[in-house]
Amino acid sequence: MKTKLLLLLCINFLLFTSCSDDDANGKYEEYLVARPLTMNRTEFANSVDVIAPRPVEESGKVYTYQDYIFISDKYRGVHVIDNSNPNQPVKVAFIQIPGNVDISVKNDYLFADSLMDLVVLDISDLDNITIVNRLENVLQSYVVAPFEADLVDYGDYSYNSEDIVIGWEMVSERMSEEEYQSRFGDFGIAFAEMANDASGGTGQGGSLARFKIVEDYLYAVDSHNINIFNISDLDNPQVLDDVHAGFDIETIFNRDNYLFLGSMRGMYIYDISSPATPTFVSEFQHGTACDPVVVDGDYAYVTLRGGNMCGATESGLYIVDISNIENPELAITYTMDGPYGLGIKDEKIFICDGDSGLKVYDKTDINDLIELNHFEDIVAYDVIPMENQLIMVGDGILYQYEYLDSGIKLISQIGLN
Repeated sequence: MKTKLLLLLCINFLLFTSCSDDDANGKYEEYLVARPLTMNRTEFANSVDVIAPRPVEESGKVYTYQDYIFISDKYRGVHVIDNSNPNQPVKVAFIQIPGNVDISVKNDYLFADSLMDLVVLDISDLDNITIVNRLENVLQSYVVAPFEADLVDYGDYSYNSEDIVIGWEMVSERMSEEEYQSRFGDFGIAFAEMANDASGGTGQGGSLARFKIVEDYLYAVDSHNINIFNISDLDNPQVLDDVHAGFDIETIFNRDNYLFLGSMRGMYIYDISSPATPTFVSEFQHGTACDPVVVDGDYAYVTLRGGNMCGATESGLYIVDISNIENPELAITYTMDGPYGLGIKDEKIFICDGDSGLKVYDKTDINDLIELNHFEDIVAYDVIPMENQLIMVGDGILYQYEYLDSGIKLISQIGLN
């Protein structure tokens, strides 16, 4: 028995030593590889469906409408949650929309992107959601290889095939130098970077939204343009001329007659007094970084997430004075770790600081933000401050908080997996 035990220990030691030597000599490395999820083009055209609740695969943006919360499952569709009792939210359905990134709702009509198409659904009866229209090839597809991927492995996929890419799956692979060269040559990493009211009303999205409804118009931003749709006839949107707005645009926010566009290069401001033809007003430039924006009073609040593919700028909260809308100026900055979405309710500002959790500040004096809460042991991604509670999503969990005079308090959470 002792001989067998000694033999097993020796084998384990040799295996561990061999692996350690390989790693030390740089023969093996771990790579995060992106692989395309594909669908036949004919199947894609008829792919929108409503099915029973299912586990989330990659929770993304959050949207609210009446007593319901919609949570994006990136490139796959939207999870529908009944929130009539915020203490006990209930998952009720999954709207399958391949290639979906954003939604917006008005008067029981849900508008969603499905790659390059705009889909319109009637959600007046959530037990019987119906597709009422599909406008083809009116949007730019956002399905590009994820920023965090080290490599892109297309396998047998070809752009000339009858299949289209509707999303990505990420896998970790440990490869030797020889295997890496045989599969990707000298271009794997570079290629990855390149690929890279109760009767109706309008719903509310978070600061990471690319869709925004303002009265009878839907504005949908892509990397360069504002795509404009007249939705006065809700089940039959009219495609209007788009407006070239800048570069690397990521988010859209509306306040009064202005659109505030967050981009990797800065913030662009557009006047929508003539809603069909937004006109450029001004811009605020910063170093390259991923950038959502919200506005309250005379200030725009911009979170910048630097590092990795988002750019070289250090992460932080930038507060911009927009009292002169034609000449926005930086007022002050605060260091953050890696922020995503943010929101404002009265004098409180809520910042989703990624792996560093949810941070709550009193912004009464922008030059001296006072920290009220810091929920450290969670991942925070997107947030919506509602009238009576705060809704936040991150890492497959939906959180809800009640407002307190000196901060917020958790009232419920539900796992989406």
